[in-house]
Amino acid sequence: MRYTILFFLLLASFSCSFAAEKQEFKGGSFEPPRPAPDFVLKGSDGSELRLRRYRGKVVALGFGYTYCPDVCPTTLADLAQARRKLGTAAKEFQVVYVTVDPERDTPERLRKYLVVFDNTFVGAAGTPEQLSQVRKAYGISAVKKTFEGISAAYLVHHSSFIYLIDPIGNLRVMLPFGTSVDDTVHDVKMLLKK
Repeated sequence: MRYTILFFLLLASFSCSFAAEKQEFKGGSFEPPRPAPDFVLKGSDGSELRLRRYRGKVVALGFGYTYCPDVCPTTLADLAQARRKLGTAAKEFQVVYVTVDPERDTPERLRKYLVVFDNTFVGAAGTPEQLSQVRKAYGISAVKKTFEGISAAYLVHHSSFIYLIDPIGNLRVMLPFGTSVDDTVHDVKMLLKK
């Protein structure tokens, strides 16, 4: 009887330690993971931007625009802070930010905007048709909101989550707006371990 109790205690202890080792993503995970749709756009670094160029790194893929008054700068500041918290692993983390405002965001404008947050961040621009195809592939909505009587002033209401793409090019995690920096760092580190 004593050996039976000892056996079950050891079994319970093993089960608890196994469960503690199995970590979950803080963001919403893609189960099963699926390939991230690739695209070809103009990079803010002056090159042709393709997602596959970043194989071997975790990519944080976001959508926004340089005239965004609140959500975009907050998201980019959080991603910059997450990159700093990654320490030496930061070299394996790449932020790619695709514009939802092709009328105003050129590669050069994106470069000047993104460098304020982190000089490694890369923006992506293109024609309205190209960007529409990329948004469709990722399920991103973007709606232009004009102000009566002011034709040049407008906002773009858009999806504000970040996709994390693993080093082999699979969609793994979706981080909603407002995800803490620590949770982002946690999920990036998990992807770098796999």
